[in-house]
Amino acid sequence: MGKQNIEKQLVIIGGGGAGLAAAVAAAEKGIKDILVLEKRLATGGISAMAVGPFAADSPAQKRQRIIARKDDLYKKAVEWGHLNVNPRIVRAFIDKSGDTIEWLENKGLFFRVLPHSAFDNPLTGHVSTGMGAEILKLLAAECIRLGVEIRTHTPAVKILTDEKGRVNGVVASSGGAEFTIQTKRVIISTGGYAGNKELMDKYGLNTENMSMQGIPHTGDGLIMAIETGAAIDSSGMMLVGGPSPVTKARLEINTGETAIRMPLGYLAKEDYVIWINKFGRRFVSESDQYAFQSTNAVRRQPHNLVYILLDSKTVSLTKAEFKLLDPNAGAAPKLDPVLLESVVQQVVLEDEGKSVKVSESWQVIAKWVGCDPGVLQFTIDEYNESCDRGYDAVFAKNREFLLPLRTPPYYAFRCECRINNTMGGIKINEKMEVLNRDSQPIPGLYAAGVDAGGWTSDTYCSVEAGSAFGFALNSGRIAGENAIEYTAKYAETRSNR
Repeated sequence: MGKQNIEKQLVIIGGGGAGLAAAVAAAEKGIKDILVLEKRLATGGISAMAVGPFAADSPAQKRQRIIARKDDLYKKAVEWGHLNVNPRIVRAFIDKSGDTIEWLENKGLFFRVLPHSAFDNPLTGHVSTGMGAEILKLLAAECIRLGVEIRTHTPAVKILTDEKGRVNGVVASSGGAEFTIQTKRVIISTGGYAGNKELMDKYGLNTENMSMQGIPHTGDGLIMAIETGAAIDSSGMMLVGGPSPVTKARLEINTGETAIRMPLGYLAKEDYVIWINKFGRRFVSESDQYAFQSTNAVRRQPHNLVYILLDSKTVSLTKAEFKLLDPNAGAAPKLDPVLLESVVQQVVLEDEGKSVKVSESWQVIAKWVGCDPGVLQFTIDEYNESCDRGYDAVFAKNREFLLPLRTPPYYAFRCECRINNTMGGIKINEKMEVLNRDSQPIPGLYAAGVDAGGWTSDTYCSVEAGSAFGFALNSGRIAGENAIEYTAKYAETRSNR
């Protein structure tokens, strides 16, 4: 087969959202010989598990009469990061995002803009019927149509450079044998390092008592980039999801072609509930919380556990309103309310009391939680008295959501925060070019998706839903398009010799 003589115009390491978007973008711009190396048995990566990408000023937002100006969202993202981001990277990502939705819709998808939390203003999360999996399936099909070669179960081992530090090849492995691909451009999109304990420890990421919700990628891209002389940026950041019940049950909204199945964890984000730790004590206001900020509060609790408490009245109220899933956005179709009780009963039957407990007695709930019944009863009484007064003297919870828990049966959901992924590591510029320790581009080397740093702070940007998935798709497109510019420059240099 002559494996040692393979030559490609572009090699993309990693076939997730960023990698496949980069491959399609580069192929559409005219690069012919593109190879995607995927370590796993199938493409898709963690992007296939995502709900929907962020976008500003998209066709979907315009259809729903949502005003989502690029300037406003850029400022909000930079402010959220306390200026501890690269504003040029954030700007490039946001400016590209609306066009990426149009790009995907022109390929046959259709998006609705839906809320991720009560604080989405404006709404930025774009959801298609099949969510992330549908988008990744489309991109993989586009790769095949455009002649992009995809090799699964074929990890990259090393990125090669010449005496001037320019990329000139990739060493990969297939079936236990290594081979070399000659190329002048490489895009790294390997999906982070959440599954590499050595790197997690190195960058100070404590994951004790946290389960893996995403894919345990091992940081291959970061390691290879460092070996080529890449600088590090924004390392030691995690995308943590939750708090979510320890169950695979989903909330199904509508049926048929318009059906959307959302994680049961959305229940935890309802303002009427209360949160307690394993000792039966409240530890934060349950309202005015940004989804991913709240994970910081949960991770501070013993064993990374929180119990979400409701009574039958709050369950009924949640069933009737379920505001988090109401798009409330002009022309958007209104979603039917979810039948929460049926979902709860389903969970009770499925997990045999591991994730949810329903009882007429708080003492039974306390025994299930493992806390002192007297402490839990004091917490409930204190909270109910706050509701009666209309003032939470402990955590100043928004008065609008102070609803006492006095109507049995009572519900308790055992929830935890889980690792979705790491964010950052490889230093890049707004063209997604990898930078060396002198902040100069390494010729021919690019990074996209969560492998790249500079686009987010240590707490994921809750106020702009879909940012990680959106950055994967958009940084991939930007990297793919800039790779062809570099290809053209390189070809011109060679022809002038």
